[in-house]
Amino acid sequence: MLKFLSIRDFVIVSSLELEFSTGFTALTGETGAGKSILIDALSLALGERGDATMVRAGCERAEIAAEFDANATMQAWLDAQDLAGDDGVCLLRRVLDAGGRSRGFINGRSATLQQLREAGEQLLDIHGQHAHQSLLRPDAQRLLLDSYAGLDSEAAQVAALYKDWQALQRRRIALGENAETVVAERELLQFQCDELSGLNFNASDWQTLQADYERLAHAASLLETAEFGVETLSEADSSCLAQLNALTVRVRDGLAHDAALADPLQMLESAQAELQEAVYALRHYQQRLETDPARLHEQEQRIQNVLDAARKHRVAPEQLDEVLQRGRARLAELGGDADSAELEKQEQAAHKIYLHTAKKLSAARQKSATKLSEEITAAMQTLAMQGGTFAVALLPLAEGNAHGLESIELQVAANPGVPPRSLAKVASGGELSRISLAIQVATSRIASVPTLIFDEVDSGIGGRVAEIVGVLLKQLGKHYQVMCVTHLPQVAARADQQWQVSKAVEQGVTLSHITVLDAPQRVAEIARMLGGATITDTTRKHAAEMLSLTA
Repeated sequence: MLKFLSIRDFVIVSSLELEFSTGFTALTGETGAGKSILIDALSLALGERGDATMVRAGCERAEIAAEFDANATMQAWLDAQDLAGDDGVCLLRRVLDAGGRSRGFINGRSATLQQLREAGEQLLDIHGQHAHQSLLRPDAQRLLLDSYAGLDSEAAQVAALYKDWQALQRRRIALGENAETVVAERELLQFQCDELSGLNFNASDWQTLQADYERLAHAASLLETAEFGVETLSEADSSCLAQLNALTVRVRDGLAHDAALADPLQMLESAQAELQEAVYALRHYQQRLETDPARLHEQEQRIQNVLDAARKHRVAPEQLDEVLQRGRARLAELGGDADSAELEKQEQAAHKIYLHTAKKLSAARQKSATKLSEEITAAMQTLAMQGGTFAVALLPLAEGNAHGLESIELQVAANPGVPPRSLAKVASGGELSRISLAIQVATSRIASVPTLIFDEVDSGIGGRVAEIVGVLLKQLGKHYQVMCVTHLPQVAARADQQWQVSKAVEQGVTLSHITVLDAPQRVAEIARMLGGATITDTTRKHAAEMLSLTA
């Protein structure tokens, strides 16, 4: 439930801190006092879009912070999003600056608007005064029933199965309509794949192949270089090693007469060893270097084949392996000559699974549709629509679609003896508003969120109907935290607690305030709602009587 709300410099609110209770809370006040500002502030904290006009004039930023209890489901979501704070607490915060930029936070950590919205969907439901307009949309009517029946996952499964079936159907049709094209494409792909496979080539071998070719192509020159090195270092009459050995002997002899020759001698001996190692290495290189014209020609031909294939497919040689894999994948997709029959079998099997699952969904929908129809019909009798009936109709579809084997249509008969017809065609504006409230009450009873807010959904009704609305909201308050922005004294009198929203000019600036009313203040506010500008003793007595009867 919502525990605490802090509002700073939002529209005409300077500073406001509110602690919330369980049960049913009514928000009342004169027209234009800003009763819906609380709803707007909460909506902003829950991820709704905001703009610079929401920042109070002359201020740098608006800030909204809302603290909620977090149940086990909400806590699991916070943990998964790495947004957990204190156990059992979810703190949402939104900052909106005068330039229109905003930032969101959950438990003190930066959060996206999407994350704020996802959190809000689990914490609070807001029913606006124009919510009934969405009831005229077919998709909203279907979602209403599925949500009421708890069939969201089943409906998603049916949609996925329908998608799979349709994909197989499209493939089968395309295969039949383009058989000649498919055969030609398959033959071309098979030829290309065979040709690329015959290269026995992969990208990792390309560098090795080029290196081998370079070595074989210059083998004669490399041998000459090795032979020249061995001759120069050790085999010629005046070879480097022979001259270095003679010099080393003389320096060693001179060391007996001057110790300063020790370092030069050490360097000469090291050079002597290094040159000898070089001779051994060159001789080993001579032994393993091959001059194989036949192999050279073979490598040269392989390289040319790879380059030709790369030009043909307009890719770099290193990408030929990818071309081959794509070709094989496309061949597998096209299949063989027998795949048309196999594809038809797969399509039939997918259709069978879809129908089986969709029929189960239809049965579950029908059961819940009957129950929901009865609940809303019963609620209509108390909302000045005696004798009227409501029906959630399942209209069969010949082939079915992604949403199942039927379309969902909300139907109503406002008067007895008249068959129900589409809600969009028969309900007047006032009737639609009352039906909407009945639907909201019926579906709110199975709401998964702990807090429900109604924003003037009682607009356009009065008298006995208004009393019934108050009773319905009070009943909801026994199971949920319920708040309602209302202008009807019959509704406000049923509340467990009442807040008054007022507006005043302070130092030339219009500001909005919210006061938690005690018992005498509630009598005065209910009297104002009953009597308008002139409040008499009779009006106050009537207000006190209303409150005593609903206590």
